[in-house]
Amino acid sequence: MLAVVTVLVFGLFELLDSDAAVVVLSRRGAGDPSPEQLAVLRAELGLDRPAPVRFFEWLAGFLRGDLGDSLVSGRPVAEVLFDRLSNSAALALLTIVLLIPLALGLGLLAGARPGSRTDRVVSAGALAVESVPPFITGVLLVAITALSLRLLPAVSLVPTGTSVWDRPEVLVLPVICLLAGLSPHPVRIVRAQTAEVTATEYIRTARLNGVGGFRLAWRHIAPNAVSASIHPLAGSVVGLIGGIAVVETLFSYPGVSKELLIAIAARDYPFVQSAAVLLAAFGIVVYLLADLLALLISPRARTLVGAGRW
Repeated sequence: MLAVVTVLVFGLFELLDSDAAVVVLSRRGAGDPSPEQLAVLRAELGLDRPAPVRFFEWLAGFLRGDLGDSLVSGRPVAEVLFDRLSNSAALALLTIVLLIPLALGLGLLAGARPGSRTDRVVSAGALAVESVPPFITGVLLVAITALSLRLLPAVSLVPTGTSVWDRPEVLVLPVICLLAGLSPHPVRIVRAQTAEVTATEYIRTARLNGVGGFRLAWRHIAPNAVSASIHPLAGSVVGLIGGIAVVETLFSYPGVSKELLIAIAARDYPFVQSAAVLLAAFGIVVYLLADLLALLISPRARTLVGAGRW
């Protein structure tokens, strides 16, 4: 998968109608740069070499841990990337810590009694929130909490040299916006799995044998419903990559996704290529952990693995 992402990003960059040399000369006020100016700068940036040579040179450096230098700023890509990565990691970590218990709690609560008032309220609320695009949710949050009520900052600015944890208030609106975009789908999945488990024969048998209440929900319903919902939850966690890009742009949050969008506009290939591979690796690791967690929670899955049928 990493190899596919690497080749795909490089191929898409080669299809663009301009390169970093055009962007750099435009920023220098060169207007419409001449072919001679472009040729000189492309030679300086190494863009005059054949595409396969540039690709394998970047790949060799990446495998050594050298992400190269930005074509626009000249700074090491690793320095720029990891400066921003800590801010994005803080936003993602806080969202995940809230997302998983929220999705599991609401889904289990609604699915434990299908058709009840709680089920209808949770299901309708999740569907309504899921129907609103995240950027609209963000704009409404800014208009209400920041501009009207003046409770929170409208933009998530973090002074240079400080951590986002020094200004935790800048995380509130971005996290709420991410939760609104990512939580409804797993809530509905967990609710559906819980309702399906609740209707099975062995749950009805357990109730007939006097097992009920918290013990039935905790020992029998929740483990089976949660194990079937792990991969949808993992999909929501991976969806943070796209969600954070929207949120960081909307709230001017100094994260890696915002820097990535700037790099794409600037045709900064080394930065985009390195960031894309690292983000793809994040997604692969999340799904791998979801597979392992499903094996840990579900006795049936462990049995299938032991029998060689997984």
